[in-house]
Amino acid sequence: MDQLLAIRGFARVVEAGNFTRAADSLEMPNTSLSKLVQDLEAHLGVRLLQRTTRRVTVTPEGQAYYEKTLRVLRDLEDIDTSFNAARSKPKGRLRVDVGGSTARDVLIPALPDFMARYPDIRIDLGVSDRSVDLVADNVDCVIRGGRLESSSMIGRHVGDASMVTCASPAYLKRHGVPAYPGEIKNGHRLVAYISTQNGRAVPLRFMVDGERLEISAEHRIGINESNSHLAAGLAGLGIIQTFAYCTRPALLAGDLVEILKPWRPPSYPFHVIYPHNRHVTHRLRVFIDWLVQALPGRLG
Repeated sequence: MDQLLAIRGFARVVEAGNFTRAADSLEMPNTSLSKLVQDLEAHLGVRLLQRTTRRVTVTPEGQAYYEKTLRVLRDLEDIDTSFNAARSKPKGRLRVDVGGSTARDVLIPALPDFMARYPDIRIDLGVSDRSVDLVADNVDCVIRGGRLESSSMIGRHVGDASMVTCASPAYLKRHGVPAYPGEIKNGHRLVAYISTQNGRAVPLRFMVDGERLEISAEHRIGINESNSHLAAGLAGLGIIQTFAYCTRPALLAGDLVEILKPWRPPSYPFHVIYPHNRHVTHRLRVFIDWLVQALPGRLG
């Protein structure tokens, strides 16, 4: 038995919550991973995992073993990273998750620069507005807007995005231009952005006399994906509030018109987020450092 490989395999099962996702992340057959863990259990003489047809749970002995061996795995990775950083360029695969409009308008246009600097790093980009489980889905980092809420994650600020409220010229011709934020409730149609975290419509936000104002008017249509949310505004379905970076081409072309500009809400912070209990590889570190330099000008 390759004990180090078995320990790494066991750790991934604990983090992923099942053998299938753990095996996929390690790029090995499910049966091979299961055999490794069984051999490790036989070697230790204890049961580390409790298996049923539906789920895998960690035994108390397994949890204690995971916590102790995780420190060893981190130390080994630190040693490897220190030598790799000193002697070679960063290489390997990075799994990055990012929202739809942020991928299209911010990250992907900037990526040629990163790929030219680090040709030995391969990026697997997951593009979705849904929340992901970084540990279970084996994602190295996510780029997301909003406040940092989870204490189990580390976030590094990569910039702030302006928010705009806008609608198509055709919509404004039919329904008129609201003169102030509260007028939105007087018969206007909203295209709401539906949060993928709680399934609720995100309220429109404004600054009125130095105070934050939220308007939760009834919407005719709700959409939980940022590119489609923008498309609905372009189609004249109603008023949208979204990031300035994704509306900029449409505003310049006259396909959208910004409204209620004097009451623009505060800028929206963006972070690159990664688990606090995961070792930061050399390739992830250079990617995060690059994001901090490359994204602020594109988000603003």
